[in-house]
Amino acid sequence: MTVALEFKSVSKTFSRRGLSVQALKNVSLDVTEGEVFGFIGPNGAGKSTTIKIMLDVINEYEGEVSLFGISAREAVARKTVAYVPESPALYEQFTPLEILKAGLSMYGIRRTDAESWCIGWLERFSIAHAAKRRIRDLSKGTVQRVALAHAMAVEPRLLILDEPLSGLDPIGRREVVDILANYRHQGGTIFLTSHVLHDVERLADRFGLIHKGELRAVRAPSELVGEDERVLVRSQGATPVAGMSPEPGGRWMLEVARPELWYLLRTLEAAGHVIVEIKPSLSLETAFMHVVKGD
Repeated sequence: MTVALEFKSVSKTFSRRGLSVQALKNVSLDVTEGEVFGFIGPNGAGKSTTIKIMLDVINEYEGEVSLFGISAREAVARKTVAYVPESPALYEQFTPLEILKAGLSMYGIRRTDAESWCIGWLERFSIAHAAKRRIRDLSKGTVQRVALAHAMAVEPRLLILDEPLSGLDPIGRREVVDILANYRHQGGTIFLTSHVLHDVERLADRFGLIHKGELRAVRAPSELVGEDERVLVRSQGATPVAGMSPEPGGRWMLEVARPELWYLLRTLEAAGHVIVEIKPSLSLETAFMHVVKGD
């Protein structure tokens, strides 16, 4: 399999007011083509420094970084890479349509249908109605969608997203998650950071957990499940079942140890309940807290 992104023993130290601050400490990781890699950690953990290094915004560091086998220090390495920052700074006097068409031009992409192609991407992000309005007149969430559409319109092999769901309402988050999932299914690669851990869980194939500049763990969802010993069960039915907590809409919830799961399911069946959800009770947030605390 092709390696889309690779860090080999990368360290970065900043000097601030005469003091040395190590932002990254011997970070090694790789992301294969077609994978979604979620990079999570608290503020100051080293996420932004990692992204700046792969984009060559920071080019003084120890170790090696490559994009599709080409050193990240080479501009050609980013020819098929698109990046969306947490707070996109788009030209306020431009329109979304102009932003997307300029993106195609900057990437050297010549299309006879450039305008309809860009309108199509604005439609996918539900903002075609604002195609010819000035960026300065748009909401934060709409500007975020414009930046995402701008990145997707150039059809990158690797999409780097820093808090891509920031500023979006629940409907907007769902739409963007669906678009990113489709991009991944078509072979695209995503490296993303997010504080919205639920959305990372829905998208990512693996998670990198970084804390104080150290990559503490890289895990797949199945590995997180393997560490869990409890299961969350939700059902719906009119008859109360001992131990289950009521929820709105006639639903019930209970967390049980794995060995007790089959007994609970038989009890729910006897009570005429319909199973709504069964999932490990260990969330990505819980797993990260374990890592941070050294558990």
